[in-house]
Amino acid sequence: MEFLDIFQDLISVASSLHESEEKLAILTHLIENPDIQIPFITSEEHNQITQYIKDVDFDFKNKIPYPKNDYSDFKFIDLFAGIGGFRQALQNQGGECVFSSEWDKHAAKTYFANYGVFPFGDIRNIEAQSIPDHDILCGGFPCQPFSIAGVSKKNSMGRATGFSDETQGTLFFEIARILEAKRPLFFFLENVKNIKSHDKGRTMEVIQKTFDELEYKCVMDVVDGREWVPQHRERVFFLGYDSHRISFRDGEFVIPKHPGDDYVYPTLDTIIDTTSHDRTLTDGTWKSLQRHKEKHALKKNGFGYRMLDYPITSKQVTWTISARYYKDGADCLVPQKGLNPRKLSIKEILRLQGFDDKKFIFPVGITHAYKQVGNSVVIPAIEESAKLLAGILRQRKTELGKI
Repeated sequence: MEFLDIFQDLISVASSLHESEEKLAILTHLIENPDIQIPFITSEEHNQITQYIKDVDFDFKNKIPYPKNDYSDFKFIDLFAGIGGFRQALQNQGGECVFSSEWDKHAAKTYFANYGVFPFGDIRNIEAQSIPDHDILCGGFPCQPFSIAGVSKKNSMGRATGFSDETQGTLFFEIARILEAKRPLFFFLENVKNIKSHDKGRTMEVIQKTFDELEYKCVMDVVDGREWVPQHRERVFFLGYDSHRISFRDGEFVIPKHPGDDYVYPTLDTIIDTTSHDRTLTDGTWKSLQRHKEKHALKKNGFGYRMLDYPITSKQVTWTISARYYKDGADCLVPQKGLNPRKLSIKEILRLQGFDDKKFIFPVGITHAYKQVGNSVVIPAIEESAKLLAGILRQRKTELGKI
């Protein structure tokens, strides 16, 4: 791939400028935004690298599928970035991504191939103040246990209370400390539906308490991706704003749960390629799935594979495609006349997540590709909320310009 080859040369040539393991992230972020601050480097190193970039005149806009916008209305950061579902949605609404972070190197490589920026690694290793200023913090954060201990007990032990104690050790803490340090006007987070009942409700209790202590107002709601694509995929959206700088009347700041009137819905019969027999299950895998389902049927539970109806129609909706889909396709199998059923192809699940399968690039193997799409978001559902935030930011910018 020409684009990736060019960057391998860039790393080699610029190796004397910085020895950090985040070298590729530093270089690509500065190529895209040479005027912003970047973690891990000094002002002198920043000047050295940007001068080098200027001298070489790197321009990759025509070599990547999703370059940044020529003009942007607002800035955002992309945490737990995966393969860039949030990034696409916010770029589509006029946003400029000024920082991205993703710990999984395979996902980072896919992100790099599509957006021309290599994400920084583990966000826990990055000082919050070194992250560029931004208007929206966004990301699909992992769900981890939180513990709530009594404040009086902690006081008696001389320990800290508040979010910095209760969320320490969880990845949600990384969001909290960045919100505290950078104070973006908005945040936009996404998580699995089960987070509502996670750890017997303690997780949501700590999340809400943390936002309260940071003085961010937050609305939360379950959004089903099936409103935008034919995939039943329920996720909890969190939209929040800095209560020091903006306020809304009751019911004015609400998470969109349906597309706009002009949205064109992609029906399942236009997504599934009924002429393809790729990913047909072997006899061994198919028999194993059947045995597994029969065993659980005797126990009167619903575990086992799920099969679409034959033939595929415009009314059908798939079940949630998970990160484990690559194993056997049990989440959703496609029936085939005279053959064993098959798994959905990478192209098909890209479409079910709202990606453009003709543009999106996978520089990784098929197993990683399946995992990455399964871990991603339904882009048009994210974009609906992004549209709301972008509209508020534009209106605010206009009003401030009149003062």
